[in-house]
Amino acid sequence: MFYRKSKSTRAKALKQAMKIALFAAALLMVYFGFLHMKIQESKHQGIPDEADYLIILGARVKGSVPSLSLQYRIDKAAEYLTAHKQTVAIVSGGKGPGEDISEAQAMRQGLVEQGIEGSRIKMEDESTTTHENIVFSKKLISDPAAPGVIVSNDFHIYRAVEMATKEGLNVKGIPAKTPKVSVPKSYLREYLAITKYYLTELFRP
Repeated sequence: MFYRKSKSTRAKALKQAMKIALFAAALLMVYFGFLHMKIQESKHQGIPDEADYLIILGARVKGSVPSLSLQYRIDKAAEYLTAHKQTVAIVSGGKGPGEDISEAQAMRQGLVEQGIEGSRIKMEDESTTTHENIVFSKKLISDPAAPGVIVSNDFHIYRAVEMATKEGLNVKGIPAKTPKVSVPKSYLREYLAITKYYLTELFRP
């Protein structure tokens, strides 16, 4: 009798645990859906025609060659800079493991190869995170209230613009493509990065 009651109790506990797990999974899916919506919305910001500056956020460099993600950012930045001659470029990114040159240097070289004058390019080559990209690049901007743009891959624009706005910059995002092979991994990592950002802001003193 005791054994049957114990078995029944375990079955009820297991059923309850499964309900909780399913509910948590449903909440997680709703939350990730919300984040995905914010990321998609950020792709369609109104881009100013007369931006004073353009910040390109760094991404991986393979030796001295930009990764495909970074090359897409360089291409998109060059497109805007070619059409807007008054805009100054800020290339932002330090040197990480496996990189022979800084991400900033790789971006500068890439822009120059596409016809952007070196005199229009400012380098920030110390940052290692998106937040540092923004904070260190801000030091190179004479008027933070002036209109500017940030270039990154599409999945990254929402968080980058949110961070820049928090730092007092008046920016919109220009989304570059994300390599198809990297989409699942990039979006999942970005969901986690945005969550970390939310928590950091929530508990900021």
